[in-house]
Amino acid sequence: MCLESLPASPHHCGGSSLYPTSLGCSGPLKGPWPALAPCPEPDRHSQLLHHGGDVSVLGSLGSRCRWRSLNPLFPQGAAVEAYEAAMVLSGVGDALGYRAGRWEYCTSGPQIHAELAQLGGWQPSPQPPEWPVSDDTVLHLATAEGLATGPKDLGERQGGSGNLIPPVLPGTSQLRPGEPEGYRIPFNPSGTGCGAAMRSLAIGLRYPHAWELPTLIRVSIESGRMTHHHPTGYLGALAVALFGALGIRGEPSERWGAELLRVLPLAWDYVESTKVAVEDNAAAWPFFGEAWYLDSRGLLDGRGPPQVPSLPSPAERDTEYLGWALDGWAGRSGHDAPMVALEALLAAGGCWEDLCARAVLHGGDSDSTGTIAAGCWGLQHGLTSIPPGLHCHLEYRKRLRDAAHQLHALAWGGR
Repeated sequence: MCLESLPASPHHCGGSSLYPTSLGCSGPLKGPWPALAPCPEPDRHSQLLHHGGDVSVLGSLGSRCRWRSLNPLFPQGAAVEAYEAAMVLSGVGDALGYRAGRWEYCTSGPQIHAELAQLGGWQPSPQPPEWPVSDDTVLHLATAEGLATGPKDLGERQGGSGNLIPPVLPGTSQLRPGEPEGYRIPFNPSGTGCGAAMRSLAIGLRYPHAWELPTLIRVSIESGRMTHHHPTGYLGALAVALFGALGIRGEPSERWGAELLRVLPLAWDYVESTKVAVEDNAAAWPFFGEAWYLDSRGLLDGRGPPQVPSLPSPAERDTEYLGWALDGWAGRSGHDAPMVALEALLAAGGCWEDLCARAVLHGGDSDSTGTIAAGCWGLQHGLTSIPPGLHCHLEYRKRLRDAAHQLHALAWGGR
């Protein structure tokens, strides 16, 4: 089944989702997903995708796409500055949360905030050797460049593209570049981590239009399960890609979670259509959607206003995030890395420091949640309010900026 013909969720039929109902409604879809609320009112990789039985490439899809504005905030297409801010600030969030491994693996938010105070507060200029980017940015950049430049051998990207650091995701060792379906790895009961999520914002930037939803689903799932073949892992990639697409279209973040739940049935239909480890995926499928906190935040219908607890102290935030975590490490999984990021975006609004306090400087997988949250914040608020010292010396800044411009040109026709 070609993904372009995917039927829309039955929950799209009765209301006005952020994605158009023109995809079609064909009755209830089969699949193990949680019940959904009614719609509200008005490292390096390339060969990924299964499309019509062929192995394709991130950058080879969408060339036939025509620009169409669906949001009055962007009557002439999204601003390239928003793309640049998203890519650059995702790297900043990564470098700050990582701090060369010191803060990524620190389990105490209060300790991290105390160390930041000793550094003089928001004075660091993220750059090597103390503030390098982690594998999160390396893989996000590889994804963005793969989307922007088209076919490249996966082994070449892993082995030495631009002197980036070596691959670290264990799933990459099972890939077989050049072989039929060599991008597929076996189902992995342990593949629940956030490595697919933290590299997927660029997918939403490449396919931001509502009519591109089938492509966004296919690309994010296949990209994600190259390394994380478990729904909790690869649905994190779908979540972050979807957030990127909604964010660049100007949709408020209080709508993002509800839209994610509405898209899950379409995602399942695609997974089922590939006939790859269907029973294993079906058994593990429900957890991702059930884990989300939308009901407790007043966001199940996507209307808001969000009911986000204040959680003013680092210790309180650590406790809250641990309540969502698998294996006692907040933000390390495909479900809760986007959850931490979205919670921070909702609570922080336009305040960069508050966003960092909540999504970047906590006692969990802080570089991954920082990558996602800071990139999404950049889509909404840009770079103008960020002190230049926080990003002007960022590792790979030029490549991140160049990839942003390439993605924008492909998505919006150079507008």
